[in-house]
Amino acid sequence: MTLRTLFATATLAALHASAHAQSLQDPTRPPAQAGWPSGTEAPASSNPQLQSVLIASRPGGRRVAVIDGETVRLGDTFRGARVARMTQTEVELVRGRERQVLKLYGAEAGPADGR
Repeated sequence: MTLRTLFATATLAALHASAHAQSLQDPTRPPAQAGWPSGTEAPASSNPQLQSVLIASRPGGRRVAVIDGETVRLGDTFRGARVARMTQTEVELVRGRERQVLKLYGAEAGPADGR
């Protein structure tokens, strides 16, 4: 077997393997029980969706949230509203006198262990 034939065989084997590889699942996607079938997108909503919250464990540490794919910090502005409050499961947006509390998916159900 020549070096050229060996290289061509290895290249074809690699292409074949990558063509059959499974696509990676989005780890932030809610489970199928969320109310829409697996493999479909979540229903479009006019309300912003809180996707994640990261709060540093040390006092006065960084507070960051992801809303509709956009990273915001406490005090930042998101679509004209100020990020006024942030907890492990909620972000409060303030626009004038209007307040909107965004909750993480599943946060309204409380902890899974019932505490």
